[in-house]
Amino acid sequence: MTRRALAVFALAATGFAGCYDKPKPAVDEHILSFDTASVHLASRRDTVRLSLELARDSAHRTMGLMERRHLAENAGMLFLYDSTQGKDAAFWMYRTRIPLDIAFIDSTGVIRAVLGMAPCTAILIDGCPSYPPGVPYRYALEMNAGFFGRHGLGVGDELVVRELPTGRVR
Repeated sequence: MTRRALAVFALAATGFAGCYDKPKPAVDEHILSFDTASVHLASRRDTVRLSLELARDSAHRTMGLMERRHLAENAGMLFLYDSTQGKDAAFWMYRTRIPLDIAFIDSTGVIRAVLGMAPCTAILIDGCPSYPPGVPYRYALEMNAGFFGRHGLGVGDELVVRELPTGRVR
């Protein structure tokens, strides 16, 4: 190929490259990165190991599981607070695409309430319902909808944490 033909080919290839869509981001591409921890939920009859993302600060707690389209069976998100949250400190599902269960956990690691939460299809945050726990809590654990029921877990069961980078759960 002559230099001129090569230059024409390169120019044409560059022009065609702009005609194709850019690759779309992978499903569940994270906007923020989260620390992770392996924890256990213990009931009277069984223990379940979980792989959790940790939402430690305001930005991470606000983002939560927004825009996720899939969550592995034993994966979830643990929201950590520096102090006990009031019984009316609610969660909402704005831009959350998957149905979730949420367990509200006290400072000793005991589950005090479990609620189911449906994805919110509203365009504005004001159109999304909120989910107040009705009990004070220090931690909140979001898992796939039905997770707690499938594993026989509920109020009175315990979150057991052996490793939390600079965490103080239990």
